[in-house]
Amino acid sequence: MIEAPRFILRDIELFERPVVLRLPFRFGVVTLTECPQAFARVRIELADGSSAWGAAAELMAPKWFDKNMALSNEDNFDQLRDVLRLARQAYLGDRSSATAFGHFARNHDGHLAAAAAQGYNPLLASYGPALLDRAVLDALCRARDTSFYVAMGANLAGIGDARAEFSGLNMDAFLAGLAPSAGIEARHTVGLVDAITTAELTQRVGDGLPESLEEVVQFYGHRYFKLKVGGNITADLDRLGAIASVLDRSDHPYFISLDGNEQYADAAGVAELLAGMRAAPKLRRLHEAIAFIEQPIARKLALSTDLRAVPLGKPVIIDESDGELDTFVQARAQGYAGVSSKTCKGFYKSILNAARCAAWNLEEGSARYFMSAEDLTTQAGLSVQQDLALVNLLGITHVERNGHHYVNGMAALAPAEQVAFLNAHPDVYERSHGAVRLKIKQGLIDLRSLDCSGFASAALPDFAAMRSLGS
Repeated sequence: MIEAPRFILRDIELFERPVVLRLPFRFGVVTLTECPQAFARVRIELADGSSAWGAAAELMAPKWFDKNMALSNEDNFDQLRDVLRLARQAYLGDRSSATAFGHFARNHDGHLAAAAAQGYNPLLASYGPALLDRAVLDALCRARDTSFYVAMGANLAGIGDARAEFSGLNMDAFLAGLAPSAGIEARHTVGLVDAITTAELTQRVGDGLPESLEEVVQFYGHRYFKLKVGGNITADLDRLGAIASVLDRSDHPYFISLDGNEQYADAAGVAELLAGMRAAPKLRRLHEAIAFIEQPIARKLALSTDLRAVPLGKPVIIDESDGELDTFVQARAQGYAGVSSKTCKGFYKSILNAARCAAWNLEEGSARYFMSAEDLTTQAGLSVQQDLALVNLLGITHVERNGHHYVNGMAALAPAEQVAFLNAHPDVYERSHGAVRLKIKQGLIDLRSLDCSGFASAALPDFAAMRSLGS
């Protein structure tokens, strides 16, 4: 393995710009219509005095990191701005050199403590380092003129024993064995207020893009779907029946995940939902298509609820409770089989949990433990590209994608920025319906151009057009 380079963090800049949704998106307790997107720029200086900039982006989604209903969406946005500033303060607080992973490892505990002192939970606190770590890695890849895939295969970040949670997993060998693919299946999200059939659309957006699930299937050709459920079993079964009436029209196999978004009080409620699906002839195929269930139980109870006490018959992943580096270990002890990869929860956490799955499956001699790839409305550009590259590296074959459906691609961005990303990644994007947007054909996203210098992006956004988050 190449020795991981050490470097100093010289500058960290934070920005945001607004994102307006073309369709309302309801998940859990919130219906989202607009939201800021955060950006981080980091400049590193290597031992030879050379320097490079790197960047990352992530939507500032409300009511997911902190679901306190006493807080407004704007309160949630301010929380995320705060943890970004706290992370910047921590990362710039030590001007000595370290590897990319070393900068994360030495700042992790102090940042979480500083965030906790402000009343922020670990999931919320992780949002700050999640952006900075990707921007740091992007800068390192650009400094070495190497791609994310090559850098990870050689462990250029130096992931290892600097944190106890990563020890004993033989990270060098694990990373060297990863083999990204040329494409990935897009798993379409069906939100709780989404129209299922076109007949339900009493008032259309009218931009020519699909609005109902029926239109989405015809337009994109998806085979994978993520279905939101709301915790009311009767209402959930009715809605799932309507969804099944659309998906069952296909002569080809389809696959689904059920996302509870913490809306069920206990495992017994989830078991009742699944039993209701099994008992309904119109839901038989939909039930058989379930690949896994995403965290249905509220985070305050999820890690103290033994899922093995009730007959679910489907694997369950931990998601909103996944706030700390050892959460998946705790969840495994309660019968959870999987964990989500979300770039907003932390790049290194995804790598750690993927290595755990590999090690645990080797121990048990089966493929019981797995990672899913989930989307917190990642936006076209840096955000969606870095997320796609990460989950592709980890060997995940399908990924939830919803940002392209609920937002009108890059329509709000300057033409020059749209053209830059389209020219740099013509396999990932296309120009249609008046804007550059994610290209999905027969349910697939082509990823080959992400194997470029930097962290999966040969283009950069227009930072000058954004609002600075200050010092």
